[in-house]
Amino acid sequence: MPTEPGRPAPTPPMAATRARRSVLIASSLLASSALAGGLLVSMPADAAPKAGSLTGKTVFLDPGHQGSAAGHDLAKQVPDGRDGKKDCQTTGATAVTGKAEHTINWDVSQLVKKALEDKGAVVKMSRKDDTGWGGCVDERAAAASASGAQLAVSIHADSTSTGPDAAKSGFHMIVPTLPIPDKAVDAAQSTDGRKASNTIRDSLKKGGLTPANYLGAVDGIVERPDIAGLNLTRVPLAFIEMGNLSDPAEAAVLSSPQGATKYAAAITNGIVKYLDGDSAPANPTAPAPAPGATPSEPAAPEPSEGVDMTGLEGLGPLIDKITKAKSADEAQKILMTEGQDVSSDVLRSMLSVVYALFGGELPV
Repeated sequence: MPTEPGRPAPTPPMAATRARRSVLIASSLLASSALAGGLLVSMPADAAPKAGSLTGKTVFLDPGHQGSAAGHDLAKQVPDGRDGKKDCQTTGATAVTGKAEHTINWDVSQLVKKALEDKGAVVKMSRKDDTGWGGCVDERAAAASASGAQLAVSIHADSTSTGPDAAKSGFHMIVPTLPIPDKAVDAAQSTDGRKASNTIRDSLKKGGLTPANYLGAVDGIVERPDIAGLNLTRVPLAFIEMGNLSDPAEAAVLSSPQGATKYAAAITNGIVKYLDGDSAPANPTAPAPAPGATPSEPAAPEPSEGVDMTGLEGLGPLIDKITKAKSADEAQKILMTEGQDVSSDVLRSMLSVVYALFGGELPV
């Protein structure tokens, strides 16, 4: 990743190491950010894994909700994992920007999918697109449990109001109240599930994202007994609420291409750390907040050891200009005139985006 203007370059050899890491994940993310009419174009669901640091690893990604009920009854009662029943699914929220939560979840998950695949992982999805049905909550948990994945990640965004609510913002990880009745689920979620949740929480913070200031969240962790996915999934599951779609500022970020890239980069870093064995401990983790508890003050974000998030943010305006171009020639001209400081690997990936935008392939 090129050095931000006016910012001193890190001293070698750290600079070279960080640059390589940044280019690898940034290239993967940018190459998959093919936007057409503001919607992310999905990558092939059966993409063959490449050789990389995650070769032999499998991740199950669950972009929350679905594009359409497709004739299914959302209110059908299904097991909740606590000897009770709950609705099969919900439609998901709508951001105050007008963008549907299911699409925000889908966009981020597609970026994470491509980045993980480029590092050698096999990625399995709970739903194949953002237009049709994705299954009830119990069916998604069963699919994750049967996937052979070392980690499942459920990607959501929260909403506190149908109108603007700027007072509540920030991400949180939902972890299940323990114990869980199913012993296999309890074993997975009480150990590795907590490790994965804490690791992704730490990566989101390192990526410059702020833990939630509502729900009594304790350093970005909220404990709940009512999330069926967490109560039913027999592989470690990290459940992410990326932000509050009722907060105009946060909704605008989550609704934008560069915002999706920022969240995806942080989530990918957390997944990679967990799968590489560099995870945070399962404990301490957040207890259930006491009634009337005051949310914890978020810690200042630590310097990222993975993606240079400042660099990714700096590419946002360039990505926006490319997506608004009226032809491949115009988009390529923007890249060549305004992307001169972008590294060759990232530039190559962005050129792939240009050609994907206009239905072609990169002619190299």
